[in-house]
Amino acid sequence: MENNFNINNLVRENVKQLKPYSSARDEFEDFDTADMIFLDANENPFENGVNRYPDPQQMSVKGILAKQKNVKTNQILLGNGSDEVLDLLFRAFCEPKTDNVITLPPTYGMYGVLANINAVENKEVLLSQDFQPQIEKIMEAVDSTTKIIFLCSPNNPTGNSFSDESVAYLLKNFNGLVVIDEAYIDFSKKESWINELDEYPNLVITQTLSKAYGLAGIRLGICYASAKVISVLNKIKPPYNVNELSQKRALDRLDNSDKIKYEIESIIAQREDLLKVLLNVNFAKKIYPTEANFILIKVDDANKRYDELIAKGIVIRNRTTQPLCDNCLRLTVGTEIENKKLIAALQSLNA
Repeated sequence: MENNFNINNLVRENVKQLKPYSSARDEFEDFDTADMIFLDANENPFENGVNRYPDPQQMSVKGILAKQKNVKTNQILLGNGSDEVLDLLFRAFCEPKTDNVITLPPTYGMYGVLANINAVENKEVLLSQDFQPQIEKIMEAVDSTTKIIFLCSPNNPTGNSFSDESVAYLLKNFNGLVVIDEAYIDFSKKESWINELDEYPNLVITQTLSKAYGLAGIRLGICYASAKVISVLNKIKPPYNVNELSQKRALDRLDNSDKIKYEIESIIAQREDLLKVLLNVNFAKKIYPTEANFILIKVDDANKRYDELIAKGIVIRNRTTQPLCDNCLRLTVGTEIENKKLIAALQSLNA
């Protein structure tokens, strides 16, 4: 299949015709507003730090991200968590009860949930036994109404990255959007696909400040794509979807790159230590390679071991119900103290 990507063939007809909501603030993006009196939005005029609506385009945050990722601000969309970004992709490009998307289980469960919410068929093509995309089966599943293929790399819950060759093949041969969820990319040795944005017009990348940046509580997701794709998403996003407090907290954190780098290196070091210890846990039957901040292990009895760890005050994720993950547990890498408690608990169950 030769790639004939044309975004106009993907956008829903009602979205094409949509006139987006525009606040008065949107009209003054290119002006110095420091000395202006704002009487446009029916706000409480008494200053308390959050009495005004936030920047609807989050330009300060986008400016830092653009510089750090070497992209343009018009190639960035911010959302209330990555889940909002993913939902916007469904709402912009997938016609309910008509179109379909392809997901590759085992993977992040929200792709399927969002497909159901938006009345979009979710075609599931299982990963291979070594958790890689099965390209031939994926392309066999593609039809004229397939709008998006979702790839999570590094993948959740397996922890591995997908091969560059597989991803590139899909980008070159699929006429719809290829969405690469890079929530865990900061823990991987692989380069982000952001570097290929200008090469592939159908490439969409989602990232988050929830993992490596330690800001899960502010719910800030990021979408990187062509200016054309971002323009479509901007038409349908809520006008003030990222609040002022989240924007300020993100700015503070993004400006502290040394601390972020230290924490990422610490998590990776703890991950490697944990992998070594798991080799000596006798009920761990297989330890899967990982490029994320978690480890997937196959055990003798996942339900039993999960309950035993809960009883010891340690909460992990039981993934045994997921395809290809029979009797698998997912362990998040914590602090050194937390990991020592996990190790002690695992070793106590060895007997």
